[in-house]
Amino acid sequence: MEKRITGVMIYYYFICKRKLWYFCHEINMENDNENVMLGKLLDETTYRRDEKHFNIDNVINIDFIKEHKELHEVKKSRAIEEAGIWQVKYYLYYLRQRGVTNLKAQIDYPLLKKNLIIELSDEDICELENVISNISEINNQDMPPNFCQKRICGKCAYHDLCFI
Repeated sequence: MEKRITGVMIYYYFICKRKLWYFCHEINMENDNENVMLGKLLDETTYRRDEKHFNIDNVINIDFIKEHKELHEVKKSRAIEEAGIWQVKYYLYYLRQRGVTNLKAQIDYPLLKKNLIIELSDEDICELENVISNISEINNQDMPPNFCQKRICGKCAYHDLCFI
């Protein structure tokens, strides 16, 4: 049976393939990570007037939706912005595959008081289909991909596991 590709998997794909493999194999190191806890705190304390956390098919989890078909993803910084952009594009793609069209999307950075409008192009759809295929391949591997140190490794919840 093919495992569902989630928004988190798309996000991790663009951050680190090794982290993605750990996540796909249910090796979770994030419960006690300070950066993850800060993100959860930010989520709890911002946009309180909006109805939040729309989980769709246990595949995508939209932070909140505003009127006029506008979905929002909240991020604390732009440090790994590309991953967040592709995560939101995947939300748009996933919903389009289920007949939901004319959606707008936005990434909100409340600590920076900035936001970023996200659109889904035909080229993005082709790229996402390749990413989905690559994620399935990574998930089916017996061992995690080789370690590749990046500047974000120091803040990663899986840091200790990779540096053993």
